[in-house]
Amino acid sequence: MAEQGKDNFRDTIGTLNEEGKRAWVFPKKPVGKWYEYRKYVSYILLLFLFTAPFIKINGNQFLLFNVLERRFNVFGFPFWPQDFYIFVMVMLVGVLFVILFTVAFGRLFCGWICPQTIFMEMVFRRIEYWIDGDRGKQMRLAKMPWNKEKILKRTLKWSVFLIISFLIANIFLAYLIGSDRLVRYITDGPSQHGSTLISLIIFTGVFYFVFAWFREQVCIIVCPYGRLQGVLLDKKSIVVAYDHKRGEKEKGRAKFKKKENRAATGKGDCIDCSQCVQVCPTGIDIRNGTQLECVNCTACIDACNSMMEAVDLPKGLIRYASEENIEEKTKFEFSPRLKGYTIVLGILITVLVGMLFLRNDVEADILRLPGQLYERKADNIISNVYTYKLVNKTNNDIEDVSFKLLSHKGKITVVSHDTFSIPAGEFAEGTLFIEVNASALSGDKDKVVIGVFSKEEQIETTRTAFLGPRSYK
Repeated sequence: MAEQGKDNFRDTIGTLNEEGKRAWVFPKKPVGKWYEYRKYVSYILLLFLFTAPFIKINGNQFLLFNVLERRFNVFGFPFWPQDFYIFVMVMLVGVLFVILFTVAFGRLFCGWICPQTIFMEMVFRRIEYWIDGDRGKQMRLAKMPWNKEKILKRTLKWSVFLIISFLIANIFLAYLIGSDRLVRYITDGPSQHGSTLISLIIFTGVFYFVFAWFREQVCIIVCPYGRLQGVLLDKKSIVVAYDHKRGEKEKGRAKFKKKENRAATGKGDCIDCSQCVQVCPTGIDIRNGTQLECVNCTACIDACNSMMEAVDLPKGLIRYASEENIEEKTKFEFSPRLKGYTIVLGILITVLVGMLFLRNDVEADILRLPGQLYERKADNIISNVYTYKLVNKTNNDIEDVSFKLLSHKGKITVVSHDTFSIPAGEFAEGTLFIEVNASALSGDKDKVVIGVFSKEEQIETTRTAFLGPRSYK
């Protein structure tokens, strides 16, 4: 890290000025190899984001997160509230993967994959460059009085931002309520779906606020991921880093002079051009070391490499590197810490895969009717009344559904009908009676096993409690 005195030590976030007010960031448009790579990755992810709600696998939306109706599709597989234990395991795997990834590669996710960064830098920021111009023109426009030029540019930019925010809101809604329902609501007209229209307006406003005004503050203030760096990063973590050993040397950084032998004078390779600062979308100086605001976007790498090439100095003054690599020139190694995280992650993934394979296509819940005791009938028969709920997790109708008692001799009678059907992706519920001869009971509260059958094929097994008289233990 570059040496700093007490007078210039930065103890506030980079987007606040000395008065504590918002310091608007005007980053210079990045140009370079890494920026081009990020563009390719971003456009692929944007294509996926905008098409995923409209992709169907076996009739199921590829990705659906309908929280209100508690229906979820992940990669075309439907999940129900009864599968919550799988969701918990997925969350554990996700959290551990984030921890492992951060320990190894810092905030690489933020710079390359995070939707906030992709939309901000590859959509809204590029539109801003197109309308307002690069850094210098944007700064002059911000200071300019409200004349014709400024009004036209601001109106055009804000209008385009609003249209894109509305489009993003529609896609976001497609993930929540389903693309088919969204298309139907659009064709029906907004007057017939007022609540959905209000939700769409709110989402549009939120996205517009985030990308038109709040911007990098989301990464700095709202997102908790950046704060994980303090406990997860170590000297072996690979991050976007400034090589202070090479950049500072004995006499520190200094402006470039032609025909000067910098190595002989003890000056570092950093020519103090501040291009890495001007291009940073969060307004920091990477030469001060790893910081909360840094999202590892590689813009400073491209800017520095361009300047190094221009002054005929080696590239890589800012690069992907660990602190240990800069200090001791060591290569990346799979540390014991990473190995431990990897082993635990592997175990959790194995358990998750096992859960997915053991997941039943039909979920059966049979519960005794609350407040009801047993009923004694003729021929020493004991009867209990239950409610049942069967969830069909498949894309096909399940027909001729019936119940059979597997653990005891007895019979099950379904109220109103002997057999019934469960539509695809729906559920069936009702009431049934279980009758068992008292002589077959081992106590006043037995566990009975019930089989769920479809056309004589057993598709699920469930257990419930059966009450009987205490004298028949």
